[in-house]
Amino acid sequence: MKIKKGDNVIIIKGKDRNKTGKVLQVFIEKNRIIVEGINLFKKHQKPKKEGSKGEVVNVPRSLNVSNAMIFCKNCNSPARISFKIEGDTKYRVCQKCGSKI
Repeated sequence: MKIKKGDNVIIIKGKDRNKTGKVLQVFIEKNRIIVEGINLFKKHQKPKKEGSKGEVVNVPRSLNVSNAMIFCKNCNSPARISFKIEGDTKYRVCQKCGSKI
């Protein structure tokens, strides 16, 4: 998978199209990611103690990796990624501007 935890991504499909956020969690076996502030749904929680009230909480849900692209800071646009190997190190490269990601 080309997207990793901590990457800045832009959503290219769905209700949150053209929004950007940081990847919080990656599920490699399911091919899904959770992005900060994206794909939020309301969840009703029961009260934790007897005297307190229940509440409605916004919870981020996972979305498919194909609906997100890495956001390159140098060219300031969504970018496809390729890999380059120099010696023993392998790193990701933006295909538009050629900078390391």
